[in-house]
Amino acid sequence: MEKDSLYNQVNPLVRVKEGELLTKAQWEQIENASSLDALRAILSSTFYADLVKEKDYADYFMDGLEDKRSEFFSWAYEVAPEKELVDIYTLRYTFHNLKALTKGQLTGRNLDYLYVPDGRIEMSVMKSAIASQKSSLLPDYLMEGILEVLDYFEKGNILQGIDIIYDRLYLTRIKLLAVKLGYPELLENVEGFIDLSNIGIMNRGILQKQTKTFLSTVLSSSGSIEKNAFLNYAGTSQKEFTEFVLNTKYHYLLAPLVKDNHLDIPQFAVIKDNYLTDFYSRSKTVAFGPLPLLALINAKEVEEKNLRLFVAGLNNGFSKELLKGRMRKISGL
Repeated sequence: MEKDSLYNQVNPLVRVKEGELLTKAQWEQIENASSLDALRAILSSTFYADLVKEKDYADYFMDGLEDKRSEFFSWAYEVAPEKELVDIYTLRYTFHNLKALTKGQLTGRNLDYLYVPDGRIEMSVMKSAIASQKSSLLPDYLMEGILEVLDYFEKGNILQGIDIIYDRLYLTRIKLLAVKLGYPELLENVEGFIDLSNIGIMNRGILQKQTKTFLSTVLSSSGSIEKNAFLNYAGTSQKEFTEFVLNTKYHYLLAPLVKDNHLDIPQFAVIKDNYLTDFYSRSKTVAFGPLPLLALINAKEVEEKNLRLFVAGLNNGFSKELLKGRMRKISGL
């Protein structure tokens, strides 16, 4: 309880911040919006009102969402008594940025437009570290990761390896942070995320007929399901692998994705996000500890993804049915 009390002053701030989230009624209106103009009318009285003032607001809206995310992450870092808690969420953007900027450096292409603010590390700092292979501003583990990737590329000259190494380092790092922070619910959450990531990797690997050696490289060892349990299905059929995952503790999540003895890849990302939302729904009754802050960060992430989906979808003439099918679950709705 002593450790949980660290958040006694933070959680009232979290409850106030939750007021920025869209309501159930507003989401019902968004789901039924038939055009960008209709969506703008709905959002004009919300936290996102400043992003829909322009007539053709779609592109401006996307950029504005990035700014709001960066501001929110900065706020989370400011109020969180344990900054590593926020790291667990922002690191997905940090490693995304490392992938893009490293590829840009190695190929001579300008990929700066792929940079996504993570609330803590400026693009110039990353680019300088990659170019000079040294930095006094980056954490040691990130600098070590950059050097590992550059060394790998120098030996093999394979761009795909950049993604593989950074993905592995990302999953390893969030597991390490979860263990260090010492909250059982956080560790369970992180291990579940890694398990589901491994399931998706293995499913694609079987579909693409990847070798056991390759799969051993890309699968993470940081989940609750042993890596060897996955590797046993290298070279087998998707039917056999599907039978395996339906006998794991994630069967209730994955069963709706099974079609003709295969897992539906396009819907897998939605299911993975919904797992996190369902996990944090219990925070509604928790008044102490880190869970409310974690739930708020997750809710903000989900809301941004859904808003991007509907703005881009309506801008490109996608049907309401298609958009609803790809929509992430909203906590409490």
